[in-house]
Amino acid sequence: MELVITLVVFIISYIFLLWDQINRALVALCGAAILILFNIFSVDEALSTYVDWSTIVLLFSMMVLISITQKTGVFEFVSLWMIRKVNGKPVPLFLWIGVMTAVGSALLDNVTTVLLLVPVIINMTKQLNLPAIPYLIMVIIISNVGGTATMIGDPPNIMIGQAVERFTFISFIIHLGPIILIIFTVVMGVLLLLFRNQIRQQKSATSTREINPSDVLKKTPLLYQSLIILSLTIIGFTFHGPLHIELTTIAFCSALLLLLLSEKDKMTETVFEKMEWTTLFFFIGLFVLVGGLEEVGLIDKMAKSFLEITGGDPMTSSMYILWSAGLLSGFLDNIPYVAAMIPVLFEFEQYGIVATDSMWWALALGACLGGNGSLLGASANVVVAGIASTHKIKIRFITFMAYGMLIVIISMILSSIYLYVRYF
Repeated sequence: MELVITLVVFIISYIFLLWDQINRALVALCGAAILILFNIFSVDEALSTYVDWSTIVLLFSMMVLISITQKTGVFEFVSLWMIRKVNGKPVPLFLWIGVMTAVGSALLDNVTTVLLLVPVIINMTKQLNLPAIPYLIMVIIISNVGGTATMIGDPPNIMIGQAVERFTFISFIIHLGPIILIIFTVVMGVLLLLFRNQIRQQKSATSTREINPSDVLKKTPLLYQSLIILSLTIIGFTFHGPLHIELTTIAFCSALLLLLLSEKDKMTETVFEKMEWTTLFFFIGLFVLVGGLEEVGLIDKMAKSFLEITGGDPMTSSMYILWSAGLLSGFLDNIPYVAAMIPVLFEFEQYGIVATDSMWWALALGACLGGNGSLLGASANVVVAGIASTHKIKIRFITFMAYGMLIVIISMILSSIYLYVRYF
């Protein structure tokens, strides 16, 4: 009976998340509360056993760092500087925004990157008389591609990195960086081919002299403090293995330090008011929902069925994980999928099989790249579509899927070749 209740609550919660008419954090928390009401587990057990607080604190810390740094105008400065460098020409602009999105998504995270870039891109396309849709679709797709390269680039990678202790920040770059560089190059070429008529037929401005990047910079001590601390944080992430300090500890201490330095500007209250609390509470509720599946033994059953299909063979398992994650993440949202799959891979050990690195990298590649399958596939997709709609620009679900699924298939094929060549 407990298994049926848990499964029904999980499925109904998923349906409401896909419907997207009710706040997703509220949906996840209500689902978690129902499991507690039916005594699937206690409140203490739900919060202490199943909520991954390291992931929550890491996300919180990065939000604080980026929120304060954003107020200095440095991100807009970089965007406008690059746009001016290409003199507003459509194709070079397309390529520069792509590079900027990929790098930003890898070093910051894809949701933060699109939050910073999309308003600027919409403004620039209006000034240059260019269609916004091709640029916005490209930003969504490339944000998911770029975010796959590092541990902090995409929420699924954060979850995997926190779950598997042997994986460091550098591990993600070493194992995922090469294939992401290849996929980025191929995908940018494909997108340029698909959008070649739309971004070349428009009459764009011949000069961008009116754009002055320096105007958006707020040259206060906070600008330099933010840049120094953000740079030190990224360096800390890079060397956290040899330093024997957890990523969460580095990010949390950096966030607190920047809050202390900005306290004279009364930044703390402002930052806390504008935090993405919805995302944090969504993760908490989601961890509890997936914990319910684990509590009633459904994860164990999933692991058994998975082993029956693949026979426990590392190569077969890796390919199965890659393609199932890639195709399902486009429709189910990659965060819940990864949250459900992590305990499945750990459950393999109960049957004498150790989840190989190739399986974990297959899960990361499939979940992150599969997020391009639809507008519901990843948080960054929803964010871009939401910002665009506030500017009276509608990205149609079917239109995006037509481009997105093609990119997913290309990404999965390239990833399959990479996994086979590198690990088998």
